[in-house]
Amino acid sequence: MIVVKDLTKYYGSFAAIQNLNFEVAAGEIVGFLGPNAAGKTTTLKILAGYMPPTGGFAAVNGYDCVGQSLAARQSLGYLPETVPLYPDLTVGQFLDFAAQAKGLDRSRRRQEVARAIADCSLESVRQTLIGVLSKGFRQRVGLAQALLGRPPLLILDEPTIGLDPAQIVEIRELIRQLAGEHTIILSSHILPEVSQLCQRVIIINRGQIVASDTPANLTQQLGHDARIHVVIHGPSADISKTLAAIPGVKGVHSQGNGAFTLEADLDTEVRPELARRIVQNGWDLLEMKTQEFTLEDVFINLVTEEELPVATPTVQ
Repeated sequence: MIVVKDLTKYYGSFAAIQNLNFEVAAGEIVGFLGPNAAGKTTTLKILAGYMPPTGGFAAVNGYDCVGQSLAARQSLGYLPETVPLYPDLTVGQFLDFAAQAKGLDRSRRRQEVARAIADCSLESVRQTLIGVLSKGFRQRVGLAQALLGRPPLLILDEPTIGLDPAQIVEIRELIRQLAGEHTIILSSHILPEVSQLCQRVIIINRGQIVASDTPANLTQQLGHDARIHVVIHGPSADISKTLAAIPGVKGVHSQGNGAFTLEADLDTEVRPELARRIVQNGWDLLEMKTQEFTLEDVFINLVTEEELPVATPTVQ
């Protein structure tokens, strides 16, 4: 569905992206992640036909995004980070206008607007001016315009930005429902959202891809040590020293208020000895649990490594 080869974009002398290479298969839901100014939005704008690349190649649904721009754009629905809506139009009027802009004839336009309104649960605000809608409803309108014409690909750039927790859940569920009939590339800063929705993740930093795999594989690669969270009532300095002396414990990090995070050898079960030492010292063990590595841990680890100065040696 998407093929990107050596994609590069310069703004003057600044390279926003350099030599990107990736593919997205039909039916996939792919998370596109990176810190601010990493090149995410630039890449998505090139795929959406919003701007041309400086070099390289990008194709959507078999169509060159530059040489066959119209056909490529007809194959996708695009929800940009800032949704371009007309506040003086009602929801129905705006979607009808968007359907006309997409070249749908009158009969199909009516059907598509009705379907998009139903899919995005906009029936109650169809006759409402967009200017008075809540942020959540405006995001739904933006998603509805992307769905017009049933494009096989959806490009969603920060679809839940600025929403409250309840609205985030609503939009997330809507995206999940759309996944069956669309290929989706999703950019988001909400990493748990990406973990829940996406089958694969591409992480970009400083204009280059630093990882591409499933969330499960990425977290497994990071998890070289076990991680244990404990809450203990007692003298913090003595607790840290005692825990660090347990065989198999490789690091102890105080979190404050009696909370500690331990890094331990995966091949050594340290919890029984950990509990014994705490009891022997007369301290109260209030909580103990293992912690799984998350996509957020992977993201921070990769981005932090990439942010090191060029002259600083890195472990291969």
